Amino acid sequence: MADPYEVHLVATDREVWSGQATLVSFETHDGELGVMPGHSPLLAMLKDGPVLIRQPEGGDLHAAVHTGFAVVDAGKVIILAESAEMAEEIDVKQAEALLEEAKASEEGDGKAAAIARAETRLRVVNKG
Repeated sequence: MADPYEVHLVATDREVWSGQATLVSFETHDGELGVMPGHSPLLAMLKDGPVLIRQPEGGDLHAAVHTGFAVVDAGKVIILAESAEMAEEIDVKQAEALLEEAKASEEGDGKAAAIARAETRLRVVNKG
């Protein structure tokens, strides 16, 4: 088996997580994608969705990513997101309140994005 990937999960305002992984899974506009060491280089556009990071010593990490890009190349996976947060950082009550608020808001450009963001956060907290 190839060496684990070096992974960087970066939001516009901070590095959310970095470390090693044997699997990184994320959602693109073309569907869900999982990459393991030895994967061909790629660049993918991300949509709102969960990210799974499987660590070499065991254990899975879960994060919510809100649009961005994933780059896989030279033993690295770099996820550059508009915003991202690890599952343990998500406040469930706040996410539920934001979902209800978004659903009740007037139709507009931001309504669908606000709903997707809140639903993603809740999916990550509920691990799927």
